[in-house]
Amino acid sequence: MEYLLNNNELENWMLALGVCIGSTAVMYFIKAIFLRRLGDLSRRTVTRVDDLVVKMLNKTYLVLLLAIGVHLGCMFLVLPDTYRLIVSRLAVAGLVLQLAIWGDTALRAWRSQLLSVPGDGARKASSTILFFMMRLIVWTVAFLMMLDNFGFNITTLVASLGIGGIAVALATQNILGDLFASLSIMLDKPFEIGDFIIVGDALGAVKYIGLKTTRLRGLGGEQIVFSNGELLRSRIHNHKRMLSRRVAFVLRVAYGTTEAQMTAIPGLVRDIVAARDNVDFERAHFFRYGEWSLDFEVVYHFKSPDYVLHMDAQQDVLLEIYRGFQREGIQFAHPLSVVRVADQKDPAGGWPPIGATVGNSLRH
Repeated sequence: MEYLLNNNELENWMLALGVCIGSTAVMYFIKAIFLRRLGDLSRRTVTRVDDLVVKMLNKTYLVLLLAIGVHLGCMFLVLPDTYRLIVSRLAVAGLVLQLAIWGDTALRAWRSQLLSVPGDGARKASSTILFFMMRLIVWTVAFLMMLDNFGFNITTLVASLGIGGIAVALATQNILGDLFASLSIMLDKPFEIGDFIIVGDALGAVKYIGLKTTRLRGLGGEQIVFSNGELLRSRIHNHKRMLSRRVAFVLRVAYGTTEAQMTAIPGLVRDIVAARDNVDFERAHFFRYGEWSLDFEVVYHFKSPDYVLHMDAQQDVLLEIYRGFQREGIQFAHPLSVVRVADQKDPAGGWPPIGATVGNSLRH
């Protein structure tokens, strides 16, 4: 203490005290300004980022700002190396602790925003566990940094944790893969509870999204279980997010239909389809001579993702086409084979023997 007093004049002490108080007050003042302006901004916008920043700044503690202010003030004093090292380490520890508090606050606020959205209880439980693991990582890293700052040798500890982590990761790589896949599903949201999806040859409504598995309810009522990692590696068709449906079908008209009837078919189909309010007609064309039919391709767009409404509209369109064909006398084609056998006799005037080849032609 005598060393401190004898080697630092009163002016130095006053300057150090002024820098300490002044820097702390400036940091606190900047915090207050940011809080006020960001608070006004967050009330005017619908984004969540500014809300997270406001909650983080609210968790800025004065005692941690004071630790940094003391470090700045001590720069104007002549101090022993031991004292200067202690002050420096306290300031760094305060900064690390403040960063950890900000990170933990951001994660808890993010979790609260996600859980406030109505959804499946199992998915909320999964989200809670994932956020707990992320918070644990934040505090573990902060603890190791503080130990290293205070002079503890954490190399052996970090190496042990690294070797243990590798062993655990190798033993549980499938579980960890599904766990991170669950986090990806939660953040990216390729599908949600209630969505109707198709994965490979399986299709159904999503009923559960957990830490390891996602479960669908198939059309037959059975439960289909996917591991999250396998699910994300597959191509997923999400029908609930469909904006419209493209419908294409083929009308097969019988051979023997007159030219006038063939010419009238596209216009007849166009009038029927375009008459519906929720349908956008695209085209109707005679496009192929089939083996047993004359084929017309019809394409339209149904302006709703609802499957039942789409089937109702398609049923009405097909029934109207059927009625229109009946009015115009147009016949639908069906598979037909016609066998024509020519009458043949042998040169002697008799019938060919049994087993002899008879000339014939076959038309489908």
